[in-house]
Amino acid sequence: MGERIKLKTSDGFDLNAYKAVPAGKAKGGVVLLQEVWGLNRWIRSEVDRYAAAGYVCVAPAMMDRVEYGFESENYKADHFAKVGELMKSFNPATAFLDLEAAVKEASSGGKVGITGYCFGGSWSWRGANAGLGLSAASGYYGGGVPSYIDLAPKIPTEMHYGEKDTGIPLDQVEALRAKYPAVGVYLYPAVHGFCNADRADHYDAASAQKANARTLEFFAKHLA
Repeated sequence: MGERIKLKTSDGFDLNAYKAVPAGKAKGGVVLLQEVWGLNRWIRSEVDRYAAAGYVCVAPAMMDRVEYGFESENYKADHFAKVGELMKSFNPATAFLDLEAAVKEASSGGKVGITGYCFGGSWSWRGANAGLGLSAASGYYGGGVPSYIDLAPKIPTEMHYGEKDTGIPLDQVEALRAKYPAVGVYLYPAVHGFCNADRADHYDAASAQKANARTLEFFAKHLA
């Protein structure tokens, strides 16, 4: 359904992205942020899913400034070392420029929401604090909660976490919920990465379906 495109950022960088548009009139726009594995098959399928639900959806390649065109289907533990090295060179300042370009592209559909998984879940929260022309945020199992817990959302926001996620302690999730009672913080009986259908050892179909439905309902409310 979608296609690979280039986004021009405000500092002149040509960023890879994947974009899909709905068949009829758009309900709004969505910026979808990847896991650390880039614009791989599953992320592209998620972009297509949002387009099928009625949204102009754009996924920017957030690792392009570190390794241009990086994407991987390798979810095995030995690949985390590669990703870890890439993250050492990741620059949050230019990442906001990349987000800004993606929001602009998605805005052809109307008001824009942001969502994402793991790395992208954390950046969904950061985007909610930064503004960037966004109207709603729905992030999934973003790790490192203490590092962004003081970044108060400036737009309607919700977050989704797995109760069995060994990388994101439940006390961090509860701290987020306590600090921001207006933010919907949802827990599911699942492990980290429970939405990724390409990871058989992590995927939880029931939890993913419930969380996805909540996000679509949330965006329908705030992007209309």
